Amino acid sequence: MTDQIDTDQADQDEIAREPTLLYLISPLKVDGDFPERLARALDAGPVAAFQFRVKDIDQHEAARLAEPLQAICAERDVAFIVNDSISLAKRLGADGVHLGQEDGTVEEARKALGRDAQIGVTCHDSRHLAMEAGDAGADYVAFGAYFPTTTKDVKHKAGLDLLEWWQRIFEIPCVAIGGITPENCGSLVAAGADFLAVSGAVWNGDEVAAVKAFNEAIAAAMP
Repeated sequence: MTDQIDTDQADQDEIAREPTLLYLISPLKVDGDFPERLARALDAGPVAAFQFRVKDIDQHEAARLAEPLQAICAERDVAFIVNDSISLAKRLGADGVHLGQEDGTVEEARKALGRDAQIGVTCHDSRHLAMEAGDAGADYVAFGAYFPTTTKDVKHKAGLDLLEWWQRIFEIPCVAIGGITPENCGSLVAAGADFLAVSGAVWNGDEVAAVKAFNEAIAAAMP
């Protein structure tokens, strides 16, 4: 994703879109055999980024858990993105950070992490929030939820028109999130999602089969 998410797309072919790519989000439990599962998932097919998302543990423990996962991503040239915490992203030297609406500003993240950091912003179902994030210098915006999900509480539901509008007008990549599976992702790909953020659909079963199924579904749905 370090290369894939790039706001400077002036020379990008305006006719043929770049292929939609997977953006894996970790489950809350990343100890035990999860590093091995992550390696298998990343080796199963194209994945742009991995988001490290843990809750209710201190930063020292989070950093300990992140270390092997970050190394696995680095070995495969997959961007390692920290969820919510600018300070943890800085401590880890992560490739970037994903910010919710309550997690600090793009400007704060850029100051702490540097010009090359990949900074994403959750924009729910809001065109206004997305344009604000783009104006502030975000590297990507995330819309959702698109489908029912048990990964987190859903307060906003986005429509396909949001992806179509963003893809038509803006160069900054957009990410679709929320309950996405190989079976339902085709409409998101066709509507213009540059990345599909997925968690449960991969980690709640066979991660290798899931990544392969996602990539097959993406290829079939690309315009």
